[in-house]
Amino acid sequence: MKYTSENLLVRASQSDDSTSTTLLNRVTAEQAGWELLNFELRRVAHGKSWGRDTEGGELGLVILAGTCSVKSNRGEWPRIGGRLNVFGGMGSALYLPPHSEFELTALTPNFEVAACWVPSDQVHPAQLVTPWDSAIELRGGHNATRQINSIFPPGFDCHRLVCVEVYTPGGNWSSYPPHKHDTHREDENGNLLEADLEEIYFYKFRQPTGFAMQRVYNDSRTLDAAMVAHNNDIVLVPYGYHPVSAAYGYDCYYLNFLAGSAQSLANQDDPDLAWIQETWTGLDPRVPLVHRGMG
Repeated sequence: MKYTSENLLVRASQSDDSTSTTLLNRVTAEQAGWELLNFELRRVAHGKSWGRDTEGGELGLVILAGTCSVKSNRGEWPRIGGRLNVFGGMGSALYLPPHSEFELTALTPNFEVAACWVPSDQVHPAQLVTPWDSAIELRGGHNATRQINSIFPPGFDCHRLVCVEVYTPGGNWSSYPPHKHDTHREDENGNLLEADLEEIYFYKFRQPTGFAMQRVYNDSRTLDAAMVAHNNDIVLVPYGYHPVSAAYGYDCYYLNFLAGSAQSLANQDDPDLAWIQETWTGLDPRVPLVHRGMG
């Protein structure tokens, strides 16, 4: 597939139906032109249910807003989540292995959940992730400061999925300096230097009129696309470097799901811009934007 700014950006539905289960955004691996990642965003009305069979894939559910219960053939979880929205606290998530049947019921109004699944032939245990299980990292410096909260980090007991939540204060750069993870490379001792990963960026903003700019490009510039992402939009990163800039005045959230040649985040910085890290002497005092005591 030839990637352009038109097919790397997946716009969200503008549906405001709060009385049913609504699919707000979705992209399949086939639509994306890659092998692994599938993603969807759902809003489930208070008291309504949604579920499915994971079949031949492992699946991660990240609670974006509200509280739910989940019943499955892997176990039951009576209350998951609790934050009002992604800026109201840290995330909770549920990992389910292949051939899991589940039903999720929204216990609060305005419940939203992000689901990502990838093919897998491995059975790992179902696992609940709470804010207390997530590591917080403050990365970058000055107006390239951002906050990364782990959901399914490298080393998580699963097959392929990696997931993090990233918070970028308005006006700051993120995923910066630009980095890529599109070639599987190891050193002479077998240590992983870079993984070949597909990646999804799913966006939200503290104010619904917010936006971010994202560029996706490679060294040869055979891919060089720029997208404007709004609330609930998806940006696909099949390969190449992929920096983000949050509009001034609009705190930005993005949920990253990744999968590929290793359950890892090993990457390579753009060699033309890697030097910028040496100039950072302090963090933006606005971070962290969320912490465990919220919600």
